[in-house]
Amino acid sequence: MNASSRYYVQAGPFAVRFNALFGKLARLGISLAGSAELSVRGRTSGEMQRIPVNPHTHEGEQYLVSARGHSQWVRNMRVAGGGELRVGRKVRTFTAVEITDPVLRAAVLRTYLEKWGWEVNRFFQGVTAQSSDAELQAAAGDHPVFRLAVAR
Repeated sequence: MNASSRYYVQAGPFAVRFNALFGKLARLGISLAGSAELSVRGRTSGEMQRIPVNPHTHEGEQYLVSARGHSQWVRNMRVAGGGELRVGRKVRTFTAVEITDPVLRAAVLRTYLEKWGWEVNRFFQGVTAQSSDAELQAAAGDHPVFRLAVAR
């Protein structure tokens, strides 16, 4: 599959405003259900790009999942190899490794959907936390997952 045919659900005008609000809340120290603001260096501009995300813990490791697919922050993360998560004054710098193992990625997606499905199920084309392992593995290619190593 080439990059232009990869799954991606672009945010509409309402979602852009909604994301801006959630990002501002995170910058002010208000995390809704564990959300944070991700900052990652733009792959062409070199500028820090910011977007609200839902950091997810699975079996003691922290992950970022792209519910919307191969988004701009995902493309930037692949080049930058890390970034920052912010909630108020608390900033956690991290490095990131994309998970390519479909079994692990599906396991992370299952627990991610258990926690965040109420917000993101519409981006998973009918796949939910209750879907079979095979269905989750099939959907995993559309939803990049990064394991984070937070700097201490």
